[in-house]
Amino acid sequence: MKSLDIIEKKEQLKPLYQPIVSAVTHEIAGYEIFAAIEENGVKKSLANFFLDDEVPGEFKLEIDQYILKQAIQTSILNGGQFFLTINRTVEELMIRDGEPLLELSRQFEKENFSMNRIVLEIKEDDIEEYFDDIYHLLLYYKNCGIQIAIDQLGKKTANLDRIRQLEPHILKMNTRIIGSYETEGYEDIMYSFEMLADRIGAALLFENVEDDFLQYFAWKHGGRYYQGYYLARPSHECITTNDLEVNLEKKATEYIKRQKKLIEERLAWMVNWEDRIKKLLISWTGPEFVNVFLEEVTKHFDHESFRIYVCNGDGKQVSANFRKESNFWMKEKDQEGANWAFRPYFLANLMQMKLWNRAMLSDLYSDIETRELIRTFSFPLADNYFIFIDMSYSFLYNKDCLLI
Repeated sequence: MKSLDIIEKKEQLKPLYQPIVSAVTHEIAGYEIFAAIEENGVKKSLANFFLDDEVPGEFKLEIDQYILKQAIQTSILNGGQFFLTINRTVEELMIRDGEPLLELSRQFEKENFSMNRIVLEIKEDDIEEYFDDIYHLLLYYKNCGIQIAIDQLGKKTANLDRIRQLEPHILKMNTRIIGSYETEGYEDIMYSFEMLADRIGAALLFENVEDDFLQYFAWKHGGRYYQGYYLARPSHECITTNDLEVNLEKKATEYIKRQKKLIEERLAWMVNWEDRIKKLLISWTGPEFVNVFLEEVTKHFDHESFRIYVCNGDGKQVSANFRKESNFWMKEKDQEGANWAFRPYFLANLMQMKLWNRAMLSDLYSDIETRELIRTFSFPLADNYFIFIDMSYSFLYNKDCLLI
């Protein structure tokens, strides 16, 4: 259908509502609004109309405004307090300096529809290409109460600084790319966005959730909102929470049970390792004989570890590196005297171990030498010395409790 035909048949256009579900309440918190046309009882999406670069921005804006007006009116009639998520191209936003969206929103303020119930989605690619052109307009929208969301995140982290500058309310993660050829290191990308969301006070919204695996992925990565066919398809009606395809509260209970079981298993490993070290403390006679002590330790961690060493309370390594190669433990004396206090959290971890006299297990991280994912188990010895036992990836592999 040609763009002019769509404009002429505007009265046949209807909004489609796709629910966005809250992780906090397990209920529908809002809807993303799409445009569709109905002819002879058949509903057709207008996605191609909005993706067509030859369609003037004025035409797209006219349709978007018409659809949003209907959605706001429906929201007022239903009496709900859910938010409405809308999409706008940069071309649409630049028309009349972005005033059309504000003018439409203000029409309904007297009917108890506040601007903070509108969430404006901006694609990450537009942030990358047009940041200088739209930055001040988006700040203006924020000051007026409109919420800002950055859409289609997940492929890269090149725009983190611009996103941080903008401080959007929502970061919208695209789960569709999980496991694709583009997403090697996706866990690292997710970690970057999780940290950014915490830093700027943004909520993570996971879109394109299409199965239980992706729903669990979104839950365990701190998603505050979920959206996708697994929960509900777009509809001409604002469906209720009871109409969702999945009972999210029951699902969350399953996820919590699963996660607690994995945490318990991980803690059991830590207790086991701690008990082994405590039994070996009788062999600790001070830093003068530290390498003799570590020779004994290697016998008790031969299956799990590939590297073991001891540091003092200032982070200075007082032992050789005991490294396992080809099933044999090698002594690397060149690492004696190295200081690791520059590492983030290193000194804080030492102080915590000293205070509590308990072991610690690091998060997963990539070893700078082997480039493999590992964890480090550490424990306070006597006299302000600490042992560090690096667990190999070959041991961690297939142990879900040590990979979360």
